[in-house]
Amino acid sequence: MIKIDENKCVGCGLCAGQHPESFQMNLDGKAEVINDQETPGTQKAISDCPAGAISSVK
Repeated sequence: MIKIDENKCVGCGLCAGQHPESFQMNLDGKAEVINDQETPGTQKAISDCPAGAISSVK
């Protein structure tokens, strides 16, 4: 399961731009998960997030 810590999210949109099947930006300008299944794309989003806001929860 993929989770985003909204307190850490800076709203850069990198995850939503690169992986729109898993992430979108909400009305507050923060990223949110729309598909919490782990994929190679979500793993890349975790490693690429500049704020470290995305994590994998087992």
